[in-house]
Amino acid sequence: MQLEFKVMGGDFANAGYASSEIKKVLKQINIDPKIIKKVVVALYEAEVNICAHAYAGKVSVEITPEKISVEVSDKGPGIPDIELAMQEGFSTASPAVREMGFGAGMGLPNIKKNTDFLDIQSTVGKGTTLKFINYLT
Repeated sequence: MQLEFKVMGGDFANAGYASSEIKKVLKQINIDPKIIKKVVVALYEAEVNICAHAYAGKVSVEITPEKISVEVSDKGPGIPDIELAMQEGFSTASPAVREMGFGAGMGLPNIKKNTDFLDIQSTVGKGTTLKFINYLT
């Protein structure tokens, strides 16, 4: 099964729509609730990152009997130093984003903690692509 969602930069009112829809689907097909929680947390963090940092993005999810694979790609400023961005508390969020309660610098670390595999590719001035997997077995 494959699902796809668009995410717009700055659209915090709809941040979490994709993760909410994926949660519904995973519940319907009886995925372990612990795995659902991990997938939803990771995907929500990725959606918020698009809203906070990018112009637009796309979420693609593939569900197979073995795993849930997610690809989140955006058009945005990119991440100049991925290693630094992976540190808890590091954030480049604007003051406006922080005032809304986002931008605490936990997004990428939370994604890593809630996935079995994470790959981040980023080009400054172009955008970022996250690929993560949660295994079902």
